Amino acid sequence: MTFLHELVRRIECFTALDKVAKPVAGFVGRAVRPRRVRNLLSGTSIGHPLHPMLTDLPIGAWSMSTLLDTVGGAGAEPAADLLVGAGILSAIPAAVTGLNDWSDTIGGETRVGAVHASANVTALGLYLASLVARRSGRRGRGKALGLAGLGVLMVGGYLGGHLSYARAVNVNRTTFEHRPEEWTPVLADAELGEGEHRRVSAGEAAVLLVRDDGQLYALANTCSHAGGPLDEGELLDGCVVCPWHASTFRLTDGSIVRGPASTPQPTYQTRVRDGHIEVRSTG
Repeated sequence: MTFLHELVRRIECFTALDKVAKPVAGFVGRAVRPRRVRNLLSGTSIGHPLHPMLTDLPIGAWSMSTLLDTVGGAGAEPAADLLVGAGILSAIPAAVTGLNDWSDTIGGETRVGAVHASANVTALGLYLASLVARRSGRRGRGKALGLAGLGVLMVGGYLGGHLSYARAVNVNRTTFEHRPEEWTPVLADAELGEGEHRRVSAGEAAVLLVRDDGQLYALANTCSHAGGPLDEGELLDGCVVCPWHASTFRLTDGSIVRGPASTPQPTYQTRVRDGHIEVRSTG
């Protein structure tokens, strides 16, 4: 195990962070609870989380400011300063969307996310100090602060990458399901009454089967956002609400009514044949 892997493992197990991280995550969760806020910050309308794409803006701006500070000479100083300011401004929406995503994490993910956020806030503070120093004519100090900010930013970026690629935070949990393309019997028709829903198996895939207003609906049972079991959720106004983070999906087409989910729920075609309900993937 490399030093970095061991360091992250220690952060994941450092339960003392919970004393601060849990209350803050709870506060953020309450702040983003309104549907419009949740959908906006989660990237529901664009089809994937918003935070990762927004982080490219401050990282790119601050990285290029360091490059100009290093090799650009006196003529590049105005451009370097502009990039520092642009990075500061773009870091704010990146931070807000990141907090939104972090509020849904648990355990080790929450602890790593707290250190990730702390590193990025520290980097932001260093770049703010760098901009102040540059504006007051202390360019050497400004460059040094910017370089320090970039170093801290890289630490935050590494931890963010760990959350995405090692812990699969905000990764579509239905991507690797093997959904049957042929009609597959899943349940006797008489076993599902009006207004009832049930988890069934279609080959290797878990399926949520619902009879609502005389119609049969079938969706992937695993919530695309964080893997919550939709069969344990509530049916409400033609939708199913995930019991973990309240992502809400329409039964008709799996579209998202409320985040934090940003990927629609996979759906199945349904039919009744020889007294059995059959399903097949819609593709």
